[in-house]
Amino acid sequence: MRSILTFGAAALALSLAAPAFAQDQTQAPPAANAQGSDASAAAATLAVGATVKDKTGATIGTVSAVKPDSAGKQVATIKMGADSFTVDTDKLAVADGSATINATADELKAMLKK
Repeated sequence: MRSILTFGAAALALSLAAPAFAQDQTQAPPAANAQGSDASAAAATLAVGATVKDKTGATIGTVSAVKPDSAGKQVATIKMGADSFTVDTDKLAVADGSATINATADELKAMLKK
């Protein structure tokens, strides 16, 4: 009788755990998360002095600083003419030593005036 109860308890435990095992196997491991990898790659390759382009490809300024904000998130300070602004580094596409922001120069100037 005890062996039947033990076997029944083991079968119940396995049946409850099986969906969790199946779920873990279908999810991508954290290292395979492309967005997280891109964000850390951008933070690692974005450097002070890098050229910043708008979404049309026009050069709009340079990176004047890269550092963590008060919450610990990496931000870049971008100098655009006489103005400067900060943006999270994960919002910038970094390639070939320059960064591209997903806005036009006019859109950025309008945001700075607010």
